[in-house]
Amino acid sequence: MTIDELKQLKESEDKVEFKEAKHNFSYARSDHRDQEERRKCFLGYVVAFANEEGGTLVMGMTDGFPHEVVGSDFAEGKTGALEDETFSRLGIRVRMEELFENGNRVLVTNIPSRPVGKMLKFEGVPLMRIGDSLRNMSDEEMFAILSEQEPDFSAKICEGISIIDLDEMAIKKMKESYSLKQKNPGFLQLSSEQALTDLKLLEEGKLNYAALILLGKREVIQQKLPQSKTIWEFRNNETQIHSDSRETVEDPLFIAIDRIWQLINQPTLNKKYPIQSGAYIFDLYDFNEAVIREAVLNAIAHRDYTITSEVVIKQYPNKISINNPGGFPKGVTIENILTVSSTPRSRLMTEILEKTGLVERSGQGVDKIFSITLSEGKIEPDYSTSNMFQVSLNLRTEITDKAFHVFINQYQNSDKEPKLGVEQIITLSKIRNGIFQNLIPEIVSQLEKSGLIHKVSGHTNRYTLSEEYHQLLNDSLKIGKRYLVKEVEQLLLTLQGNVLKMGDLEHHLSASLNRNQIKYLTGKLIEDKILKKQGKGSGTSYGIVDKYISLRGDVLVKTVINSLQEKYESVNSPKD
Repeated sequence: MTIDELKQLKESEDKVEFKEAKHNFSYARSDHRDQEERRKCFLGYVVAFANEEGGTLVMGMTDGFPHEVVGSDFAEGKTGALEDETFSRLGIRVRMEELFENGNRVLVTNIPSRPVGKMLKFEGVPLMRIGDSLRNMSDEEMFAILSEQEPDFSAKICEGISIIDLDEMAIKKMKESYSLKQKNPGFLQLSSEQALTDLKLLEEGKLNYAALILLGKREVIQQKLPQSKTIWEFRNNETQIHSDSRETVEDPLFIAIDRIWQLINQPTLNKKYPIQSGAYIFDLYDFNEAVIREAVLNAIAHRDYTITSEVVIKQYPNKISINNPGGFPKGVTIENILTVSSTPRSRLMTEILEKTGLVERSGQGVDKIFSITLSEGKIEPDYSTSNMFQVSLNLRTEITDKAFHVFINQYQNSDKEPKLGVEQIITLSKIRNGIFQNLIPEIVSQLEKSGLIHKVSGHTNRYTLSEEYHQLLNDSLKIGKRYLVKEVEQLLLTLQGNVLKMGDLEHHLSASLNRNQIKYLTGKLIEDKILKKQGKGSGTSYGIVDKYISLRGDVLVKTVINSLQEKYESVNSPKD
């Protein structure tokens, strides 16, 4: 651009800012105490222009129209260094150009737009321009930026493939799922071409990457997008490096999701635990099918397909970890994952998964994962190991609060209304854990009216779960009418790796159990084939049976407790 062309530009219409900046114009204006004055510097204007999708900063010309050249010494001899410094601070590359008229220097800085979904900040504040001033960005403007989509990878045309490269069984499953979810039986009668066109997988005779990932034949996916595969591994121990089992799933997603669930749901790897309270009997599994399917599909839909890595699922006896390449979608963090609506990187693919009922409505999948996991009395889903390169979801199998699971299910199976949704279950979990900040008043009021919570005496903003929960909690401390869980745990941990006489047991357990209690407990556990004894009279000693002798710590306790619970809860279960 020439100086004559610059003279004809108008600031409001041409996204340009003119500054005389004859001498001593600041790069970052750190010498002013007032923030509004400090931001009137080169870096402040770059931030504001970038937040407004780019523009031009002209230094050495008056801002009155037509603009006159007055000359500027800003960054004279240092333009390259300032370009590098600006990139280092803001992550964007500005381009500086020097023009001259009658010996007067004009510096033109071309400023690109900020990255999609990201606002730039000066001293921690996102800026916008108003006249020749710089103002704080409004909440609405910040939300609009955070809500922006990343380019939709799944909508891009996948060159070189046609309908013959798609798996007929996958197309059939997609049509059946869509027909059922949308209550549209006529969709089943459409030709494959028409169904693909209706779902925007085929446009102007060309298929996109969503079609490839969802429906492509294995060999075509391997050729065109090999990173779209999913790797499943099983290890008996979290410290193992090498896996005990490993499978690579390369099928189209409408087929792959069932295969992935089959691998996770093998009977020896996904154990079932019956839980009984009164007339209620619930079967809990280590890994809930709805949670796993939602988590896996979320990982596949939200992953970054420009990264040549796969979704990796690592399964252990007590945990499963689901990892997908790329960090969280724009605007999503670990802190706001339950409160902000996510924008998937592959929006078209996600929309089809929603329309066919494979995933929850956009933005609600994580809520579903949390609410189901919490309602089962398990530990909260954990995203803490995620970073800018990958999202990692860890789900534990341990049932830490059986009473909470029974409490939720008794209410849901009763004739009471309204039933509990995602927000209600998460709120109940927070109150159970003594967290009262940021509760939604309407939800709290509803739970109070339903009798599920009540205010703590003497407090206006503290609540506790109802007496029904606390009674269930007390009951969950027992195994049938025979054992107290705490006593069994203490005895097992004392005996692990040991064979001890009664006197030794009495010594080790003196803080919690007397001799008569220990004798009763060991006798019952021998009857139930948990303990064994050897020797006679004063020489009698006690140890753990061979079946459990190799187990230690929590694994030993959980295995034995589960065995006893299965036995005594099935004995006390109501008969048909």
